[in-house]
Amino acid sequence: MKKFTFKGVLDGFRSSVQAAPRGTEQEIQETLRPDHFQIKKTFRHGFPFSPTALAWDPIQKLLAIGDKGGNLRILGGPGVDAHVRHESCEAVLHARFLINEGALVTATADDQLHLWTFRQKSPQRLHSLKFQRERITCLHLPLASKWIHVGTERGNVHVVNIETFALSGYVINWNKAIEVTRPNHPGAVVEICDNPLDASKLLIAFETGLVVVWDLRARAAEWRGALGSGAPGEGVRAAAWQHDGKLMTAHVDGALATWSTRAARPVSWSYPHAKANKEGKLEPCKPILRLEWKTSRTGNDIMKTIQNLGDTVQNMIEEDTQTDLDCSDESLVIFSGGLPTDKAGRTHSITVLNGKSTTVLEMEHSVVDFVTLCETPHTADYQEPYAIVVLLQNDLVVIDLQSPGYPCFENPYPMDIHESPVTCCSYFADCPSDLIPAFYSVGRQGNKKATGFSEKLWPINGGEWAPASCSYSEIILTGHADGSVKFWDASAGTLQILYKLKCSKVFERRSSGSVCYEEESPLAIQQAALCAESRRLGVALPHGHVVLFKFRKNETHGETQVIEIPMITDSLEEEGSPEAEGGRSMSFSRAGDAGEGESRRSGVWSGGGGGGAWVRVRGADGTGGARRAPGFQPALVALQQGAPHPVTTLTINSSYGLMAWGGERGVVVVDISRRVLVAALAPAALYHPPDAWPHARHHRHNDRQRSPSLDQEKDSSDEDSNCLKYLFADFLDKLDSSFSRSRSSSMSSLENISQEGIQCLAFADSYTKKSDPTTLLPTLWIGTTLGSVLTMMINLPEADLRHTQPVVVSTSGGPIFRLKGSILTMSFLDCNGALIPYSYESWKDDSKDVRERRERTPTKQSSSSSGSRMSPTPGTDAAGDRQFVVVASEKQARVVALPSQNCVYRQQIVDTDFVVKAETVSLKDSVCLVNYLSTGHLVAYSLPSLRPLVDVDFLPLSELSFQTQSKQRGIVDPMLSIWGQQLIVNEDTDQIAKTFCFSNRGHGLFLASPTEIQKFTIDAEFCQQLNEMLGELFLPRDMPEPPKESFFRGLFGGGARPLDREELFGESSGKPSRAVAKHIPGGSAQLDQLGARASTAASEVARAHMLVVERGDKLSQLEERTERMHSQAAEFSSSAHQLMLKYKDKKWYQL
Repeated sequence: MKKFTFKGVLDGFRSSVQAAPRGTEQEIQETLRPDHFQIKKTFRHGFPFSPTALAWDPIQKLLAIGDKGGNLRILGGPGVDAHVRHESCEAVLHARFLINEGALVTATADDQLHLWTFRQKSPQRLHSLKFQRERITCLHLPLASKWIHVGTERGNVHVVNIETFALSGYVINWNKAIEVTRPNHPGAVVEICDNPLDASKLLIAFETGLVVVWDLRARAAEWRGALGSGAPGEGVRAAAWQHDGKLMTAHVDGALATWSTRAARPVSWSYPHAKANKEGKLEPCKPILRLEWKTSRTGNDIMKTIQNLGDTVQNMIEEDTQTDLDCSDESLVIFSGGLPTDKAGRTHSITVLNGKSTTVLEMEHSVVDFVTLCETPHTADYQEPYAIVVLLQNDLVVIDLQSPGYPCFENPYPMDIHESPVTCCSYFADCPSDLIPAFYSVGRQGNKKATGFSEKLWPINGGEWAPASCSYSEIILTGHADGSVKFWDASAGTLQILYKLKCSKVFERRSSGSVCYEEESPLAIQQAALCAESRRLGVALPHGHVVLFKFRKNETHGETQVIEIPMITDSLEEEGSPEAEGGRSMSFSRAGDAGEGESRRSGVWSGGGGGGAWVRVRGADGTGGARRAPGFQPALVALQQGAPHPVTTLTINSSYGLMAWGGERGVVVVDISRRVLVAALAPAALYHPPDAWPHARHHRHNDRQRSPSLDQEKDSSDEDSNCLKYLFADFLDKLDSSFSRSRSSSMSSLENISQEGIQCLAFADSYTKKSDPTTLLPTLWIGTTLGSVLTMMINLPEADLRHTQPVVVSTSGGPIFRLKGSILTMSFLDCNGALIPYSYESWKDDSKDVRERRERTPTKQSSSSSGSRMSPTPGTDAAGDRQFVVVASEKQARVVALPSQNCVYRQQIVDTDFVVKAETVSLKDSVCLVNYLSTGHLVAYSLPSLRPLVDVDFLPLSELSFQTQSKQRGIVDPMLSIWGQQLIVNEDTDQIAKTFCFSNRGHGLFLASPTEIQKFTIDAEFCQQLNEMLGELFLPRDMPEPPKESFFRGLFGGGARPLDREELFGESSGKPSRAVAKHIPGGSAQLDQLGARASTAASEVARAHMLVVERGDKLSQLEERTERMHSQAAEFSSSAHQLMLKYKDKKWYQL
């Protein structure tokens, strides 16, 4: 036995990591420079997570939604979707549009008032106002006013100037609004709105039930109303005016009260949903939280006739016909809540009171807010409501008020990404151009036309968007907890559903005895791998089952091949030939008490009572098959036996006809052409040389062996010596690597150190053998959780014997090299530093028997299979290196030359932190390594030199922590602090890595919230083109004219009265208190205004041109009219002259 020395370890390390060959940097020209990179978030898709506020601009037809994370989305027509975020990241509590002004006011939970402008394509913040002593509870912005009223928790009402965002000296204090004899505080202000007939009369509703009409000119309360009993149910939650000056309030006990400003008591008091019980008492109801009161005119024919008459006649007749018209008016009272408290299943609803009819519209989720869409923004006229926009907790619903039954509009936005929770994502930029039409075709066939929707067009159609021509296609693939896989068209900044695949249709469940199916999501998609060219899709399920789908355009009827995957153990034992024993298996159940116990604990495919739960493949071999809809059809199902084996990486190579996946127990290779199992090996078996792992499947090994040490060649004749010699070094390597993975589980003992799993797989034609540097072999490259990189050689039969001869695999006998941390990605470059194209089998119809092969630039695959399909490198000198393999782990990155296996470049990416996601992507006809770090930084390195290109603080990892299993953050394991590792316990970032994707052309995306996908780019050229791809939010539009005041109303003072707010709230009101609020100017307010002007210059010029043309037409008409009048005047002059000559000499008595 060789003597173990520390010097020998260092010598082995030095020999395995040699310096870069002389002249490498001169031979490979790298074209990427730091100025080619600019990191920017581009498009956001999906439904806002946990929405809190809603606003509507009736002229621009835009909708604004704020959420609890401080995000603000502005939605219009197709392609018009803008996203901004408040710097404080506090919840958006209130939002109000400056109607037809291209601006928006928001109030956040930190009591800040913000002014946003969206006259340019990207909204910008102009001003902020921080209230220091009072909390904001409500906002009111009158139409065409530059003064906004702010109600506070203390019961005061402040006035803010929109232009300067400064407080006015005009303040309505709560102690002046209440009666002198009132003994208590009225509570917070819950509603502010001005009287439609008199803008100087402001309604202020307080939380305790007091309602006050404040005279702005007199600076005093004109009218006060209260129920008087002081009961808790009297509390007011909402209030609304009718266009004729009537008032209605909504209360905590589910009551609606109608008031007249002439009496302190309500005129009417009703409970819309309360019913009398046996004792004759009304059952209690829930609070009414939101209220709107709108009117519409049904006597349209009469009014059209009246409007055709002259203005004088109209003013005379209008008052006389007012009584008759009122009889046909429709008054719509719309509110949320108010249902009886015992109706637990009907708490989410919108109620519409139309005269004596009551319509309850039940909602699937809780109602956050709603707004009624009307034809006119003027409150003093008939509003003519036509739709209701209801913001739910998880959906956006628009109800058609003009169609019988109040149907919903069909939502054109991709708001159903979260229909089932997203578990993984894949992003394919520059995918084959025929893929999107193929998916759309089968998706349209499978989707039945929705019924029950309104036939009218979607009413939220503001803004303008011209589809930008994109030279490449983009597809997003999302896996969901219900076993569904959705394919989205993400080209040109939009997101549209193409096709939905349901894995639940592959399986059918049978249970015996009293078996319960406990797992909430037994079909949740854990991994997904798509070969875009061959149109094959592999998905992995929680238990370890893997399903392979093949795309077909037409419906078929056939059987699904099923194979069983034996349970992989640490010992080197090969189970019976799956080809002989499991090739025709169609079902699987747990075997053994231990497997049953572990399966029950995991909750996957659970059973009880000893009966067992069975999972049967629908249409398996021997069952006669099943009907398969067009699209992805199941071709192979691999059922994992025994305890669950979660899959961490999955890859497909259609050229080899192989599919491989790995997890914590080992790696599995399946021949998808012959539908048989090729290998199922534990990680320990991968370290044995070929002679220690024979190809005979029935041979068994009873010995167990530890993994060899770092960068040391293996000698099969002296294995025992190697194990003893490097036992301690190997122990330290595993200890260090285990710490880098300990963020997913707290280490309580050193037993976890010996656990090694498979983290990354990649198929490639590579030069693996040093002894044969000219032979290019199909190889499966394997990266482990402890940083080892191993290879498995693949011996493929000839093409004509591919379906009859088996595939033979063999291991290399040990790791080629090892890095610190888990291996995240592996890719391959040719001798010139270019990404090696991969070979694949083209997709073809089943009627074609001839197999075609073609080569193409790599298409970005799923996160676990990037760069996994390679083609041979062009021949070079036999004495030199022919390939580079790029390997990135959680700590380091290396570029290793093949076949010499020398490390030519290395980069320590992080020291104390770790890399969450790493990928090799193509950009500007070159290639680079992009990493997302746990610090939130995005870093990129050139290849193959690993020269730093960009390092930008991009996204804090805490913003993605909603995907982790543990909600507890910031706890440091004291055991880890001994080794200097400050790691967060139970913060598993594996799930974050599944939904964080890099793709070609510098594109990427991540799951920004459980309901939203955020795209980003690292390409500076794309950032310059981004503004052209965005939709125009603001368009110049004319404001509708206010309603004309009738003659008699104007005579007797019953019409709307204008209000000079500048005189009331301006400088003459006095100076405001500096302690109330602090002004925070925008970071670039002037630049924002300049950008707004520049972005709308083209539209303004076009509008000016149109006005000039119209003016020219009018001038031409005026000139013609002037000439005609001139000729008529000349004729009149001539006639008058002749008449004068005729009668000038005659006396008066002669006439």
